[in-house]
Amino acid sequence: MTGTCPRPTPASPARLSRRRVLAGAAGLAVAPLLRGPSWAEGVAAPRLGAPQPFSFEGLIQTAHTLSRDTYRAPATLPADILERLDYDALGKIHFDPQCALFRDGPGDFPVTFFHPGRFATSLVRVFALSGTGTATSAREFLYDPACFRMPDDSPARALRNGGFAGFRLQESRDPGAHAPDWHNNDWVAFLGASYFRAIGELFQYGISARGIAIDTAVAGKAEEFPNFTQFYLAPGANGSAQMTVYALLEGPSIAGAYRFVLHRQHAVVMEIEARLFMRRAVTRLGLAPLTSMYWFSETSKARAVDWRPEVHDSDGLKLWTGAGEHLWRPLQTPRESVVSAFLDRSPRGFGLLQRDRSFDHYLDGVHYERRPSLWVEPLGDWGEGSVQLVENPTDDEIHDNIVAFWVPKAPVAAGAALSISYRLYWSAEEPFPSPLAQCVATRLGRGGQPGQTRPSGVFKFMVEFQGGPLVKLPFGVIPEVVLSAAHGRFSYVFAEAVPDGIAGHWRAQFDFTPEGPQPADLRMFLRLDGRALSETWLYQLRPQEQA
Repeated sequence: MTGTCPRPTPASPARLSRRRVLAGAAGLAVAPLLRGPSWAEGVAAPRLGAPQPFSFEGLIQTAHTLSRDTYRAPATLPADILERLDYDALGKIHFDPQCALFRDGPGDFPVTFFHPGRFATSLVRVFALSGTGTATSAREFLYDPACFRMPDDSPARALRNGGFAGFRLQESRDPGAHAPDWHNNDWVAFLGASYFRAIGELFQYGISARGIAIDTAVAGKAEEFPNFTQFYLAPGANGSAQMTVYALLEGPSIAGAYRFVLHRQHAVVMEIEARLFMRRAVTRLGLAPLTSMYWFSETSKARAVDWRPEVHDSDGLKLWTGAGEHLWRPLQTPRESVVSAFLDRSPRGFGLLQRDRSFDHYLDGVHYERRPSLWVEPLGDWGEGSVQLVENPTDDEIHDNIVAFWVPKAPVAAGAALSISYRLYWSAEEPFPSPLAQCVATRLGRGGQPGQTRPSGVFKFMVEFQGGPLVKLPFGVIPEVVLSAAHGRFSYVFAEAVPDGIAGHWRAQFDFTPEGPQPADLRMFLRLDGRALSETWLYQLRPQEQA
């Protein structure tokens, strides 16, 4: 499968596969701590290397220089030992909070670290920043095996020169507690290749983002997974609820420099600036990529495949086009990888959303109903291109099988330089909701009418909308169902209020007969007196898969 990765367990923010191993976290001379108390002999404590100058402009220049040189694959940690560090073994390894970076300030967010293992083999270097302007200096956080608590028989003890696979930002959620509770609460994690994730306002991990996507789902080409290899962390002032993270990206086709300004608000907001330099041409360059999991929902579920009614981290792709149209595309699990492109100019935003917030629709203690939605807000004019959606097959919830990203119209050649800026919103709902009614469910069944012989090859759709102008629709007024498709025939079309007592909850019903086995792209919205009442629903029907 292209573009997939194993899902996390509830206790871990990420477990990723298909990663190159990166070693060589060079050790600098041990220096005193930037701040904090002295430590008794034999007690684990953070160690920082010698200071060196740092600037974002310098990091950009480093990326540019790397892009003009031949890519050098990193050295690797012993593969046999990493393979033994599976879910269970890694679950028994814990970073000692006494070693946390910034545990005594400045800022509100101590930093702890992930141990490498089977699903996160690459090592990263992490630096603490201090000072401002030209006086900014970076000191590397040095690996010390004493900072990881592990059983005596852990395979990790066989690693003579270990390192960090990634890091997470922690927060206190009980300011009145006698002892700090931050070491149990993380809100952002960077782990594996260029992947990162954040909790939303419902305090759950789910969907992931990554720095770049290269040749995802391109026929005949392997997907490339560049790595964030170095991170530079600058905490905000106490009470600012902010952390700035700089990152160096390296891969066979690309080098880049990133700046993340992370805001811990009711949700999590990230301002991202990236400068990218191409070592070689790529077929599909995915910017602002989002990666999620969709297995099945109310739309379609194989018989007895699982005991739960629905399993997904996201249930649809939302698009807010440059022309101002709001589009909703329910996700699917195809038999083969499918790529859909939505052409646009200067998009206002897009995201993979989790709209279904009812526990009864999942019945699972991992709380899929709390998974964050993730929205991309472009900063500046992104020009012409397309939002592309990659849907991959899956037969389990442990794989990320959904990817969405922006692809520029212009080809990306070797030697090209790109700049991109955007915001990410990790929240319960989309941050810029349409005033129109939202699509809240897509249901699919056999066409025809009850009590009559069901015709072969006819599909019945029940598409539910809620909110917006539908709430104030006068009694007895029925909206028009506006439908279109490149081929096929619609029949038995009407709209009705859902008889659940919820104001503004309507459904559009129609039968669709496709012409032949080729996919049919359907489009529909509700209208009254020439005015749209709902966002536009999109669906790709693949008749052979639904038969």
